[in-house]
Amino acid sequence: MLRTLALLVCGLLAALPPAWAQSGPLDPAVQARVRALAEEAARVAAPPQARVSVEVGAPDPRLRLAPCRVVQPYLPPGLSAWGRSRIGLRCVDGPSRWNISLPVRVAVYAKALVAAGALPAGTELAQEQLAEAEIDIAGQAGAVFTDPAQLLGRVLARPLAAGEAVRQPALKARQWFAAGETVQVLASGEGFSIQSEAQAMGPGIEGQEVKVRFESGRVAAGRAVGERRVELLL
Repeated sequence: MLRTLALLVCGLLAALPPAWAQSGPLDPAVQARVRALAEEAARVAAPPQARVSVEVGAPDPRLRLAPCRVVQPYLPPGLSAWGRSRIGLRCVDGPSRWNISLPVRVAVYAKALVAAGALPAGTELAQEQLAEAEIDIAGQAGAVFTDPAQLLGRVLARPLAAGEAVRQPALKARQWFAAGETVQVLASGEGFSIQSEAQAMGPGIEGQEVKVRFESGRVAAGRAVGERRVELLL
C-alpha cells in the first residue's frame, strides 16, 4: 500500500504561479490535487464498487507562507486514508521551503450489512435481523460485513440502532475452545509451516493470546484463530 501511495504522490505535483502564497483560501488547483490524492489513497483498500467522497478543509488561517512554484501533496506516515485525517502539503520549489497539513474527511460508500431494526445487546443475530444498505464504511472504526453467514449466531456486545452497520467491535468475541482441550497448532514462517497437537492451558477467546503445552512439555504462546485452532506467535 505504501508503494502505491508513493507512486500516486509522484503524479500529483502541483505547478503553481510564481507569485502564489498561502495566506487565504486554498488555491483551487492545489485543492483539486489534494482531493485526488486522498481519493486514490482511499481506493487502495476500498471495495471495487465503492464510491469515495472527499471533503478538503481549510489551512490554518494564521499561516503566512512564502510564494512557492511547486507544492507537493502527500499522505503523512501513520495517518489513516479513511475517515477524518490530514493531507500534507510541502513546498519543494520556492525561496523558502515549508510543510503544512490540511484536514480532510474521506467517506467510502459501499454495501454492508446493517441492523434491520433496533437490536439490544446480547441479541443472537438471525437472518431476519439483518439488511443490506449502502453506508459510509469509513465513518466509524471496525470492519463491516457483507456475507450474512459470517454473522448468523454471533452475539451483540452492544446495542445497535436500526440501520446501523454491524461492525466487528459490536460483536462478542467467540470462544473457540476450553482449557484442557486438544488443539491444532500451526507454526509458520519464511519457507516453512509446521502443524502439531497441543493442550490448551486456558480458554481460546477469538483473537486473544493463549498458552498451549506440547507433548514434550514445552509451553508456547499462540493466538486462537478458529475452532480448536491456534496460530503460533513467531
